[in-house]
Amino acid sequence: MPKIVVALAVLFAILYVAVIAEQSPATGGGGWRTTTFGSAINDPGSFLRVLLDSITFAGALFIVASGFALIFGLMRVVNMAHGSFYLLGGYIAYEIQQTMTGQGFSIPSSEVNTWDWLVPLLVAVPCIAVVGFVTQQAFLRWNQGQELRQALITIAIAVIIADQIIAHFPRSVSTGAQRLGGNAVDLTWPGWTDRLVDLHVWGVYYSLARLVMLAIGLAIGIGLWLWLYRTKTGMVIRAGVDDQKMTAALGINIQRTFAISFVVGSALAGLGSVVWASQGNIASGQDAQWLLNSLVVVIVGGMGSIFGAAAGAILYAFVLDFSGSYLPTAGADCCTQYSPIFTFILIALVLAFRPRGLFGRDG
Repeated sequence: MPKIVVALAVLFAILYVAVIAEQSPATGGGGWRTTTFGSAINDPGSFLRVLLDSITFAGALFIVASGFALIFGLMRVVNMAHGSFYLLGGYIAYEIQQTMTGQGFSIPSSEVNTWDWLVPLLVAVPCIAVVGFVTQQAFLRWNQGQELRQALITIAIAVIIADQIIAHFPRSVSTGAQRLGGNAVDLTWPGWTDRLVDLHVWGVYYSLARLVMLAIGLAIGIGLWLWLYRTKTGMVIRAGVDDQKMTAALGINIQRTFAISFVVGSALAGLGSVVWASQGNIASGQDAQWLLNSLVVVIVGGMGSIFGAAAGAILYAFVLDFSGSYLPTAGADCCTQYSPIFTFILIALVLAFRPRGLFGRDG
């Protein structure tokens, strides 16, 4: 019976988006069928844009969450500082881009060439990798298998990093004698991505920058799969997760392998921050949001699986974007603010029927 009820609820949601929803009239008002956009049949262009927004957001979400999945899902290391690594990477990239372009808070895309975006990326990612390496070697290596200690240590590190960001970034912003830090700042895509691509479907034009973001996410996914399943290091990582003592007894330096994994996972947080902040912005407080995003992806997708991280990112992005766009408005924005609740409904449903997540496996 529970499965039938859930199946009917999912079917109703699909039908609602596909045929039931009605676009909110310009004069206001409306009922339970009134949404920001019309149904997919009546307004296919808006439906396609929301679909593409969800897919591209899932690409950026996967980049960040795959690093968390690598550390937490595969290594069983509770890194609560992952969101702070994300935040620090974005601010470092912003500082580098601002220095290269000589611009202020919001840098026009016409003033940014490919190197003005690529160099900040190539600086920020190794910096976060180094921060991750120091964190793992100095604090977490000696507490392997002690999840509570790891959580407390990384929470402390997250607080320290967040406070230092507020104190020092961005350095160029000041009011009188007081320097402000932790402000919302914008990274900028190269100018050549600042255009719309004609998809030749329902007259839809879509942002080239977001399509590039999706391509980067796909490239990261393929690269991680090849690394974990087609290289010796990847096989050692998976073997060490399953039986660390036996792997070490075979003469493999498991600590070095786990350090490499932690560095790669931390670097992915920095990479994801540069990619997503180029689309939106980076601001203090986003560390908690992106840590939560990563947790949701790993919980839904299942620990120990890169495929699970991809599936979790896609489901999370679709639920968040479609609920925000297709919940009833009734002329007064009555329900769209409840869209984050559907994230927790997603978690509850997955854990009710798949306690280990969609692609999770026994520890």
